[in-house]
Amino acid sequence: MPSIYDGITSEVAIIIITVAIMLFSGFAVTRLTKLLHLPNVTGYIVAGILIGPFCLKLAHPAVIEGMDFLADIALAFIAFSTGEFFRFDKLKKNGPKVLVITLFESLLASVLVFVVTFFIFHLSLEFSIVIAALAAATAPASTVMTIRQTNSKGDFVDTLLQVVAIDDVVGLVAYSIAISVALAKTSDSFNFVNVIKPIGLNIVCLALGGLLGWILKLLISSKRSTDNRLIIAIAMLFTFCGICTLLDTSPLLGCMAMGTIYINTSKDDKLFKQLNYFSPPILLLFFVRSGANFNLGALFNSSVSIGTTPLIVIGIVYFVVRIAGKYLGAFSGSALVKKDRKIRNYLGFALVPQAGVAIGLAALGARTLGGSMGDALETIILASSVLYELIGPACGKFALYKSGSYSENIDDIVPVADETKKQKTQVEILIDQIQEIQKKLPEHPQTSSEEEQAFNEAAEEQYENFNYRRKRHFGRK
Repeated sequence: MPSIYDGITSEVAIIIITVAIMLFSGFAVTRLTKLLHLPNVTGYIVAGILIGPFCLKLAHPAVIEGMDFLADIALAFIAFSTGEFFRFDKLKKNGPKVLVITLFESLLASVLVFVVTFFIFHLSLEFSIVIAALAAATAPASTVMTIRQTNSKGDFVDTLLQVVAIDDVVGLVAYSIAISVALAKTSDSFNFVNVIKPIGLNIVCLALGGLLGWILKLLISSKRSTDNRLIIAIAMLFTFCGICTLLDTSPLLGCMAMGTIYINTSKDDKLFKQLNYFSPPILLLFFVRSGANFNLGALFNSSVSIGTTPLIVIGIVYFVVRIAGKYLGAFSGSALVKKDRKIRNYLGFALVPQAGVAIGLAALGARTLGGSMGDALETIILASSVLYELIGPACGKFALYKSGSYSENIDDIVPVADETKKQKTQVEILIDQIQEIQKKLPEHPQTSSEEEQAFNEAAEEQYENFNYRRKRHFGRK
């Protein structure tokens, strides 16, 4: 099959055309997934599969291979945004309880996946321990998106957001240990130093990320323009990503610390909203590239480096076992700390999604492990992530509804006393409810410049003078 790049000799043109195709295809497929009420991540991965080397072959292989740095940058944006939910005032209220729940749900999922892959399927130790560590991670983007769409609030939501945030920290620590053990095992030089060194580097990155978060707070003052705030933040994130790449470690933990320190020292969430507007094209390119790397044919084959079981079987079992581990861990952890029955029964359903962090770590793991083992790891995580993103939002919405975090009945959203209902008509009750909702809405922040405010005040003054003269004129007549 001839390629669209045949006859094009300019490397710059090939890169630009490939990036344009990735952006357009990602956008186009999300038009379909939106109709099916699926998250954008699913559409991006499917778009990557379609334009990749196993389908339409619209993405140039050399460009796709050269964009592996996107994993680090995408993880940096995801992690920094997650740091927004680590507000110390909220963590103080039920931090220890949330930590217990998180350890139970994340580690139980990892343990169950390791038992199945290593002891039942007899896969290699290094592969089993790395994929088990990835099972701990949850997708914060899907969870936050569902919460915002339903406007959910309450203890269940606060607990869920804190668990998801800490969950990725536990997942990264587990991944760091697992990848260290795997590298030591593959190099036949297994010793304590080889295992502890990457963990020490992650601790250094954690401290450095916190320091850069404090510096970011000093650099971004209220006097900075919107453009400069964005430039400084992105420059800081890219700088930290570069340092982490030099140290051959993930930027996830440090960027999370950067976001945490920034939000707690500045109390400013506007920067996070700015980055949320800037990051979608970068995240799109990352997920589309991940889909383009997805080897469909490998799903039905086994990998000699990990065992004889077909990858599709491993992927399906990983999908089911991780869900079971998340639910049982959340249930037992919530019961241990005596959380409310609704949290205990439904929290596990909201922890099903897995995409951004897991796919990013899988890309890093594939790059670190290399060869067929790395390809197998990324293939399984990508395949299972598509399934998780298909059912994850529905499970999250079900959990939020059953926990009473939101309701589609206006009487539940704005309750009215029974005595008031008897005295007023349905229309009057509805008007009262609308007024109550308006009282709860936040005031619109003043975003205009000093020059614009002065112009508006002058215009209002002229308008008042005109009305005064008009009234006098008609009064005389």
